[in-house]
Amino acid sequence: MTEGEGIHMPIAFGDFNVVLAYVFGIVLIYLVGRMLLMPIKFISRLVYNALIGGVMLWMLNFVGVYIGFNIPINPITALVAGFLGLPGVVLLILFKVFIV
Repeated sequence: MTEGEGIHMPIAFGDFNVVLAYVFGIVLIYLVGRMLLMPIKFISRLVYNALIGGVMLWMLNFVGVYIGFNIPINPITALVAGFLGLPGVVLLILFKVFIV
């Protein structure tokens, strides 16, 4: 035998099990990572939308001072405005005008 030549043996069944276990472990780590990342994305999106809703409500209150109209900014109104965007702000205005 020359150097660099090795004995080529067919893959044993035990080696295949080890490779299969590694592949299964990598897939499992990937799936667990995705499951943990999805709630983080949801929560960060919720916080971002709430901040946008709070800014929209702040602008509404800034302009509403001149006509005597305001909507208090609290977590509920910020989330409604954040989840629904401009329609959420319109909904809060209608709620304030007709209900309160």
